[in-house]
Amino acid sequence: MPTSNAIKTLAPESQRPTRCAIYTRVSTDQQAELEFNSCQAQEDRIRSFIASQEGFSLAKVYSDPGFTGANTDRPGLKRLLADVAAGLVDMVITYKIDRLTRSPRDFYQLIEHFEAHQAGFISVTERFDTSTPAGRLLRNIMLTFAQFERELASERIRDKVLQRAHRGLYTGGHPPFGYKVENKQLAVDRKRVDAVKLIFNEYVRTRSIHHVANLLAERKIVSKTGLPLTDSFVVGVLKKPVYTGKIVHRGKVYSGQHEPIISEEIFGHVQMLLAEKPRPEANPERDLPYVGLVECTECGSSMSTAHTKKMNKDGPRQYYYYRCTTTNHRGWNACSTRQIGAERLHDKIYSNLHRISLDSDYFETRVRTPRRSELSPLSVGGLEPSPDFEGPDPKILQEKLKAYVKACARKTGTEKTVAVREGIQKILYGKESIAVDFIYEARPDGKIRPESDLSAAAPRAAAPPRPSGPEIERPNSFSGVGPFGGSPRAKIVAGERIELSTSRL
Repeated sequence: MPTSNAIKTLAPESQRPTRCAIYTRVSTDQQAELEFNSCQAQEDRIRSFIASQEGFSLAKVYSDPGFTGANTDRPGLKRLLADVAAGLVDMVITYKIDRLTRSPRDFYQLIEHFEAHQAGFISVTERFDTSTPAGRLLRNIMLTFAQFERELASERIRDKVLQRAHRGLYTGGHPPFGYKVENKQLAVDRKRVDAVKLIFNEYVRTRSIHHVANLLAERKIVSKTGLPLTDSFVVGVLKKPVYTGKIVHRGKVYSGQHEPIISEEIFGHVQMLLAEKPRPEANPERDLPYVGLVECTECGSSMSTAHTKKMNKDGPRQYYYYRCTTTNHRGWNACSTRQIGAERLHDKIYSNLHRISLDSDYFETRVRTPRRSELSPLSVGGLEPSPDFEGPDPKILQEKLKAYVKACARKTGTEKTVAVREGIQKILYGKESIAVDFIYEARPDGKIRPESDLSAAAPRAAAPPRPSGPEIERPNSFSGVGPFGGSPRAKIVAGERIELSTSRL
């Protein structure tokens, strides 16, 4: 005789009660913390509905208090979907459709999941049969209104935030560095207000973002989370109008009701400095005409500028140097050249160029004019060099150097910098000697261009391509641009490396 358990197992599936799952949800944490919250009210209503239906039995309750219905990233809903997939639920019941989801797209996906695992869905207060066309239409209409309600609520929130911005009130989010939130308003954080003033004042003084960040690190000023303040953080602070008592919302600036930390004059000046390309100020003390031209002969790297402040009898003074870039990246001992004082290098270059410009023997021994027979055939634009082309003349080179030195001596400030850079392409600096790549121009007729025309000097050009064959040795590096035998305005641009000193500097 079969046992009672065997009788239950053999009972028809139609006689098995419908296993119902209750799902409840509320959107806000405040509702979730109430003693008798909406989730419990929803559950009580659904329990009464299940008790009134013949063949329904409660299997499990799933709840998501304090979660939004705009997405499906909810722990209770995930457990419900997993149990549906495992075949433990026959019917999902909610108080309203929007308790399950407010998104039509998510609702369709959830319904497909239920149907794929032979589970139904019922909304207690919105009774409809999803197996009929009328029921599906009603379901879609209810979902559309649920989505409309959610979008309307979002629009109300946006309008409320905009109204707060118009009134100059704090609109939410993380308060800016230097401020804190008190009674939904921005209030000055006295612990960090001095750091904000330091950032603005030091940037105005040095115009260096990196210097300001390093200074903050030296003074152990960190973020609210204890992290070091980076260059990007400093830039963000410098660009925020909130420090002048303003409120920014959706790209628009409104007058705020909080206390400003920085005056509008300082803030406006900082914005002007940020918009400018960083460069040394145009004054004699910081006028470094050889920036970007000096190269270290020991390691081959360029020499960048550096400065330090020292005290002398007249008070503090700033001294400038040309420093080997290798020492910045690999340490002070990476290159023994290290650095040279800017004024010392300027004086050494100028005094030696002036001395050489008066020494005719230097040019006669250093420069030999290559004759036309020594030159390989050149073809520029299908034209050959003119028959009278004989390359750079030592006398012309000497006169050009004289004119160049005189032009540099007569100018000051920015004009001097421009004049200096017109005649020098590169400076090779070593502790034992200095070499200068001097650029000059001469016309094919041998005449020297007047000093006033120096500002139009062209940079040294690359040599035209040569035909294949053995290379011809030339005593001096120079290059020609053509066509040499064409227009009378054709020029010869040549470069001569001039050794300035063989003694230790």
